[in-house]
Amino acid sequence: MDGQPEGEASETGFFVVGFDRDAGPQAVIRVVNGDGEASHTAQIAPGGFDIQRINGLAPNQVNPTGEALLARIRAEAARKAQGFASRTDLDGFKGGFIAPLAKYRQTTRFGGQRILNGEPRTPHFGADLAAPTGTPIQAPAPGVIAFAETGLHFEGGLTMIDHGQGLISLYLHQSRVDVRRGEMVERGQVIGAVGKEGRATGPHLCWRMKWHGRNLDPMLLIGVRTPA
Repeated sequence: MDGQPEGEASETGFFVVGFDRDAGPQAVIRVVNGDGEASHTAQIAPGGFDIQRINGLAPNQVNPTGEALLARIRAEAARKAQGFASRTDLDGFKGGFIAPLAKYRQTTRFGGQRILNGEPRTPHFGADLAAPTGTPIQAPAPGVIAFAETGLHFEGGLTMIDHGQGLISLYLHQSRVDVRRGEMVERGQVIGAVGKEGRATGPHLCWRMKWHGRNLDPMLLIGVRTPA
């Protein structure tokens, strides 16, 4: 993509690419195989992003201090990096995605500028789906669990699913995690439950997605199917 190698298609010929919040207006996708090559110029529509003001957070959730807490956050970041680095040889994305909650109210859209306790921060790279604590979270597409832990400082209970070729979906603030790293999950399988653990002011699921380091809007994949 744009002259940079991004991996290989599956044995059945499927591949996935993604564009982040601040992607440019165009991207050239080139596919090469033993018979030759083909290219496509994708036109990328600009996104409209909100400004989100969240007050009442605990100070250490906005500006963590103390060597013990900072060391804990660094250790958690290193473990999460291993999850993001997962590259399972799957194409679990090809059948499309369902919503991770059967019923929810979307309270935050992807990509909004965050102002926490009055301090401007980086954009919020997730979709917040409000639901009662304990609401089952279902895998929106098949994949392998790349990360599954509880008690993280910012995320609380966190699960990552590798759907193949570096497409990683994340589920934050869980009150319960029901899967283990390395486990294969199917679409619709319960992986945990909604909570308000970590940096959260109420029960909700923060649903995120990454592809090769790019932050994607997971809501755009609901109902998407691969071309015939």
